[in-house]
Amino acid sequence: MNGSLAANRELLSALSGAVQASDAVAVAVCPPAVYLRDALAQLEGGVIAVGGQDCSDEKAGAYTGEIAADMLKEIGCDYVIVGHSERRARQHEDSAWVARKFIAAQAAGLVPILCVGEQLADREAGRTEEVVAEQLDAVLDAAGVAAFDRAVVAYEPVWAIGTGLTASPEQAAEVHAFIRARVAARDQGVADGLRILYGGSVKADNAAGLFALPDIDGGLIGGASLDADSFLGIVNAAVAAQARG
Repeated sequence: MNGSLAANRELLSALSGAVQASDAVAVAVCPPAVYLRDALAQLEGGVIAVGGQDCSDEKAGAYTGEIAADMLKEIGCDYVIVGHSERRARQHEDSAWVARKFIAAQAAGLVPILCVGEQLADREAGRTEEVVAEQLDAVLDAAGVAAFDRAVVAYEPVWAIGTGLTASPEQAAEVHAFIRARVAARDQGVADGLRILYGGSVKADNAAGLFALPDIDGGLIGGASLDADSFLGIVNAAVAAQARG
């Protein structure tokens, strides 16, 4: 819940003037819902896509405060985040609920960015893979593995976001490999093409090291996305990583 009209316009102006079209790297921004129309207008005709931070699992009805996936698509969004760790924690969204949102997003023609990840207690108890598997399997079971041809997965080690604790690149890569293998157990082709992003406090100074590792295909950027220079540094690291193959 960051930004303002003026701050967003300044940020997007800097980004749109610097981000180049690339077949290998996609760039998207997901501002708060009240700023979506403004962002879409400012970025129209450019290479930066726009997405929502959340959507309802319902198509329409008496759900005050909710935003339907069809509404996001209608105004021009391409992506929507579902299952973000803050939604799971603060709004008590369980994996079945997130799976319904994932399905609603795809039904509307959006690409869902499915967030999965463990809390500190889970990490300390050695339950990381168990937790991630439960969150991932709920969507695989409900939507089918083929749906992941039109989706993105983001791994968030919740214990390493804004806590002062740090997930090592190797810890991140291990979970990314686990996610890809979990999908591969159902369909190797889908797994090979799946984009898996890392959402554990990615910054300009650690992005290159993260993106150089197998199975880390990019980042779901938090605080660093609010600063144009920092965000562009991350984008450039992703482009460089893809160029190296």
